[in-house]
Amino acid sequence: MPADKKPKYAVLRSVESFAKGRPTIRRRIADGKALRKRVSFAEQGIYTPPKIRVDPITILEEQAKTRIQSLIPIRYRRMLQSPFAFYRGGAAIMAQDLANQPTTNIIVQLCGDMHVSNFGLFGTAEHRLVFGINDFDETLPGSWEWDLKRLVASALIACESAGGDKALAKQLVYRICSEYQKQMARYANMPYLELAQEFIGEQQIRKHFSKEHQKKIDAYLKECKGQNNIQVLQKLTTLVGKNRKIINKPPLIEHFKEEAYGVPLQTLIDKALMNYASTLLADRKVLFERYTLKDYVRKVVGVGSVGTNCMLFYFEGDSEHDPLFLQYKEAQKSVLSPYLGKSIFRDMGHRVVAGQRLLQGAPDIFLNFGLVQFDINRGEGFYMRQLRDMKGGLDIGAEGVSLKNFPDYARLYGWALALGHARSGDAAMISGYCGESQEFGNALYSFAKSYAKQNQSDFEVFKKAVKSGKLQVASKKAAL
Repeated sequence: MPADKKPKYAVLRSVESFAKGRPTIRRRIADGKALRKRVSFAEQGIYTPPKIRVDPITILEEQAKTRIQSLIPIRYRRMLQSPFAFYRGGAAIMAQDLANQPTTNIIVQLCGDMHVSNFGLFGTAEHRLVFGINDFDETLPGSWEWDLKRLVASALIACESAGGDKALAKQLVYRICSEYQKQMARYANMPYLELAQEFIGEQQIRKHFSKEHQKKIDAYLKECKGQNNIQVLQKLTTLVGKNRKIINKPPLIEHFKEEAYGVPLQTLIDKALMNYASTLLADRKVLFERYTLKDYVRKVVGVGSVGTNCMLFYFEGDSEHDPLFLQYKEAQKSVLSPYLGKSIFRDMGHRVVAGQRLLQGAPDIFLNFGLVQFDINRGEGFYMRQLRDMKGGLDIGAEGVSLKNFPDYARLYGWALALGHARSGDAAMISGYCGESQEFGNALYSFAKSYAKQNQSDFEVFKKAVKSGKLQVASKKAAL
């Protein structure tokens, strides 16, 4: 969608529209199916680059202008690891390409940076372990295809980067698509309250794994259950005299005393925490205010996020046996904004948190946003959440995901994305369009293959820019 057009958002319904009700499920499924005449599966499978395509280096350099300059070389080094690492850091590069593809324009809350490493396990407010999407920095409303196309392309690229063959890459894409179709059809007929309470729990996760991988997934689930603040305390802190401090591991974890716009850092942090606390729900505000800030550091995280202001706060209750670790992340404008329009939220932290609540359904109890004001004209939107509370990431090639069990995870990726889209959009219309046939998977596989070539071409351009010195990279030791 061109930037000069207003984005489509759900608006408050009138009394008359509530009384009238929505079209029937059958009608909305039929309407979705009818959209295939306007945007066919075959068209969805064709990747068409924009006529005027901004080169990837220009996009990365523009992003760098709004980030912490000393950290940009770390971002580039991480992107240099493989075509998939480059893809992870290149959401802004792909955004212009997705904007040029045909869509059904069925609006959902997009993750905005949907790839196979942006899923994981996390604990609900009731401390149940569930599987879902776990990164929402670029979230914005838009047509569902944007997320699904980025996801299937990522699966193919990640597979190739890890040494997988074409047959495996194809299997991954088909499993993602078939599970998305299957679950969306189920959600189309599910009562709304049931859908709001739907999670992918332990039993459902286990059912998606073959017998040969059961032991490994059980061990991983057990490990994630053990992830808590006490474990973080033991791993990331040490006693300095009588006080416990976060351990420096520069440049990735380090204490800093910089000023921002001439304002002392401690003053800014105090303002940020006060603003954050002021918008918490009453019960969580009471809980949060029982803790005392003991230490804070800058912590470099991820690939695409590197260069934004990310911090780790260490709090204590009545003793060090009651620790709380909160991750602070600066929230900038979504990379989708130039194509889908501005967010309805003034503060970008609010945008991220609202999107996460829509897509994930069960974020941790301390997830919230805030705004730290440097002066009357300048401020920084942010959000905070617990660093580790029954959380487990899923990086390809690491202990969690291997080429052998990648197909088992692929089904979960398709399911989790379908659940997020069904929570925030019209599952019946999406299901009507996607149908149940493999023709849909064929189209998405065709797109993924074509986009993988585009990504490889962009990666080569990126490597040349690094080799020529146009882009400065940190050493492997400093960045990884």
